[in-house]
Amino acid sequence: MRIAVYPGTFDPITKGHMDIIQRAVGIADKLVIAVAEDIPKTPLFDIEERAEMIRHDVAALKDAHRIEVSMFKGLLVDFAKQQNASIIIRGLRAVSDFEYEFQLASMNNRLNNQVQTVFLPAAENLQFIASRIVKEVARLGGDIRPFVSENVANHLLARVR
Repeated sequence: MRIAVYPGTFDPITKGHMDIIQRAVGIADKLVIAVAEDIPKTPLFDIEERAEMIRHDVAALKDAHRIEVSMFKGLLVDFAKQQNASIIIRGLRAVSDFEYEFQLASMNNRLNNQVQTVFLPAAENLQFIASRIVKEVARLGGDIRPFVSENVANHLLARVR
């Protein structure tokens, strides 16, 4: 069974994340969405809220039965090993993402060369969507519904008000 891990902060999950999830589930028999607890950022939503929003959004997908949402703390490669995963999925929005992601992939490979990183480019119409920008648009009163699900929009708007 080929298991892939798609890690991230997901604060909150966007339509860009959902696009990567839908394509990543086609690469693996099982996809584990790994919500990171140890992050240098200060998230707007706690880890349980982020995981629950993801669970809600992926439940509607055709392949939802092959997707699991888990929270993790510590090294991603250790989490991947615990999950018996052989693939780490990383989404790329722009060329500027690549340098950082390439460094992470190289470090992860040094820590555990049994887990390979696969980069999926963002869909062209979603490349500009970033959680931090969506949060800023919400905070400033803009319409975020084109960028996140209705469920996430409701949570986010309630939080920033």
